[in-house]
Amino acid sequence: MLSRRRRGTESSPTSPGPAPARSRFAVRDLLAEAVAGILQRPARSVLTSLGTVLGVGAFIAVLGLTGTAAAQIDTRFNRLTATEVTVEDTGGRDADRVPLAFPEDADRRMARVNGVEAAGVHWKVRLPPGETVRSSPVGGGDGAVAQTPVVAASSGVLSAAAPHFVQGRGWDAFHDTHDQSVAVIGSSTAARLGITTLRTQPAVFIGDHAFTVIGVFDDVRRMPDLLLSVVVPRSTAERTWGPPRDERAKMLVSTELGAASQVAGEAALALRPDHPEYLRAVPPPNPKALRDAVGGDLGQLFLLLSIVCLVIGAVGIANTTLVAVMERVGEIGLRRALGARARHITWQFLTESAALGLVGGVAGTSLGTAVVVGVSLHNAWTPVLAPLTLVSAPALGLATGLLAGLYPSWRASRIQPVEALRR
Repeated sequence: MLSRRRRGTESSPTSPGPAPARSRFAVRDLLAEAVAGILQRPARSVLTSLGTVLGVGAFIAVLGLTGTAAAQIDTRFNRLTATEVTVEDTGGRDADRVPLAFPEDADRRMARVNGVEAAGVHWKVRLPPGETVRSSPVGGGDGAVAQTPVVAASSGVLSAAAPHFVQGRGWDAFHDTHDQSVAVIGSSTAARLGITTLRTQPAVFIGDHAFTVIGVFDDVRRMPDLLLSVVVPRSTAERTWGPPRDERAKMLVSTELGAASQVAGEAALALRPDHPEYLRAVPPPNPKALRDAVGGDLGQLFLLLSIVCLVIGAVGIANTTLVAVMERVGEIGLRRALGARARHITWQFLTESAALGLVGGVAGTSLGTAVVVGVSLHNAWTPVLAPLTLVSAPALGLATGLLAGLYPSWRASRIQPVEALRR
């Protein structure tokens, strides 16, 4: 009975045996193998992920600096352009009969308007033929000096333009009312005229008229044309050369933040209540379109650079992973001989490249954030970083690693065990 049972339980030599169990690769083992593969060559792994670090870092830095720069553009527009009003002398229907519509006390009239910080009238003086600007009473001077423009301006213009004086000072209402022959010049104009110090009370000669230089400035907040001009008091210019001829006069008005539109609406009536049509106030333009255009251009340019960095990083990961596949052919063959399937090999190398990309993405995010914060601190800016950008940057590094590892992992999965073990 036992033997029969034994015979019944014995399998026939010709019958096929039980099917081998299918090999499995757990996620935990997959991660362990990927980490081990990365740590086997730490120097190469660091250099491989460096491209992703730079790409993601550039991505974060570009978007952060673009947002920060756009915020600074907003601030500067608000501080300068949004606080500046220009009043133009059109003359209305009496333009030919009224060469200068601004009254003599235009600065004081405009200063009474609520929201005005400073205001002044100015125009470009048309010199008679043959008259030039020079630093000596005789001689015509060189071409650069001869082309120096002369600007007539009231004391309010200097207050509104806010020049930074490196020597001396600007004139005040006393010089305006008493027709003083004084002048202020930019530092570049002073260098061309050979004026290095005001201790000797130097003078500039405009034609046959001498003007004592009482101030030299190197920068202005408004009206940058003043840097290359010789600026003289309005009353003195009107007495010497008459009212403006080629170009009509204008008024520069500096306002408090938020008051520009109101000031522009009240300027003409405040200056000439009898003929407000002689004047036209130009309010500051809306900078939103320009801000958007500048921000968009900066974003597109630098985003393209960051994409190039990411592509370089992906190529580096793909190249290094492919080299690692060629070097580990024997290991791949042994794994295949022990039962590893082609998809297991694919997932192993994909996981390694994705891990390198993720590490590079995290490091690049930290690097880019540090760059944005450092640049902002150096320039006394407020750093602007979108939370979505910080969250998506490591995922971008991960995606870069995955894309870079597709071809090397496919090549690794195509290696046959027999051919691998022969090498």
